[in-house]
Amino acid sequence: MLMFRPCIDLHEGKVKQIVGATLRDDPGQVRTHFVSDRPAAWYAELYRRDGLKGGHVIMLGPGNEAAARSALAAYPGGLQIGGGIHLDNAREWLEAGASHVIVTSWVFHEGRVDWDRLAALVKAVGRQRLVLDLSCRRRGTDYFVVTDRWQKFTQETIRPELLERLAQWCDEFLIHAVDVEGLCRGIDAELVEKLGRWTPIPTTYAGGARSLADLEEVTRLGQGRIDLTIGSALDIFGGTGVRYADAVAFNRRCMQMR
Repeated sequence: MLMFRPCIDLHEGKVKQIVGATLRDDPGQVRTHFVSDRPAAWYAELYRRDGLKGGHVIMLGPGNEAAARSALAAYPGGLQIGGGIHLDNAREWLEAGASHVIVTSWVFHEGRVDWDRLAALVKAVGRQRLVLDLSCRRRGTDYFVVTDRWQKFTQETIRPELLERLAQWCDEFLIHAVDVEGLCRGIDAELVEKLGRWTPIPTTYAGGARSLADLEEVTRLGQGRIDLTIGSALDIFGGTGVRYADAVAFNRRCMQMR
């Protein structure tokens, strides 16, 4: 059954909500919706208080490690960590309190999945502690996995065969619809519907959510198999579309129905 999953996006050491497609090496090109005056640990403590699990902390570029560690320390075992994770530091982040490490770019090489790298990573941290981020952008009728701050297209498309094979190596998928990420203009319904039909393991979709109605829409399109992250629309991130308290209440109702 669908659940709301929270997030903490970190950029230059601060909690922010940005338009995903504008991520660049040049900070001046990044389009920012919201910069919080609260530290990352405040959000982690909030999620811990309300029993929200499976949320993700994403480090968008350098300078975010201290903030990420503070969030993990505030909610040990309750948050996943992503952004610059690779074989040499993955275990370190688990020891810092992350429930899972989220990996994208490191397992791709020359536009394809590097199965040897993936095997080495699973050997180091275990399949049950690994989330593969298959965030994607649309070209034509296909959704291509993108890496390197979502700017580099790989040759891999979101398709049943890829999801089935990768599912043998990880615990969950995290998939941002980069074209709509941070815009609050609605979810990518076609992508959610495909994920609902194709994914064999727990999957979280993020991108474009603007109201509580999107939780119901993802439930319908994803056949109750896809969780939803809401970011920019939440009032705790300066949004007006969704009250955080209502998202928490949605989860509690879902838990009572199980």
